[in-house]
Amino acid sequence: MTTADIGDVLDVQEAGAVHGLSDVFPQDAYPFPRDDVAHRWQQEMATPGIDCYVVLLDSTVVGFAAIRGDEFLHFGIAIEHWGTGIARTAHDAVLNRMRSRGIQRAWLTVFTGNGRGRRFYEKLGWSPTGDRTHSSFPPYPELLRYERLVEQDRSPL
Repeated sequence: MTTADIGDVLDVQEAGAVHGLSDVFPQDAYPFPRDDVAHRWQQEMATPGIDCYVVLLDSTVVGFAAIRGDEFLHFGIAIEHWGTGIARTAHDAVLNRMRSRGIQRAWLTVFTGNGRGRRFYEKLGWSPTGDRTHSSFPPYPELLRYERLVEQDRSPL
């Protein structure tokens, strides 16, 4: 990912958040904080140890990912590509990157109220640990930690 990609990444991320997380972030009270998220991407891209990626299809940004050490930090695919297999391919590419760096166990957090996201990760071998935190964005919804072995074979979708 480059700074020039941030606008396209935000377009993907905002549409997915509005569509998939409206129960977590009711849009009438908590609209997508585009400027704050853009600033966070800029900071993360400049932070040593955080790697940010775009998912491209025919030279068009259709997704994003970021990793920080053994943390699968951010991940999203454009809603028009949900269910096409692109998310699984991108997910596996990120895990391959982590594997190439010697990571054996990865972790991530998912909004507890994000049923679609939780089902996606569980189908790909992630397991909830029971550890919970809260988002840094209002209304500060709960996040659930998931872990998986990086070498683990994928479960069929």
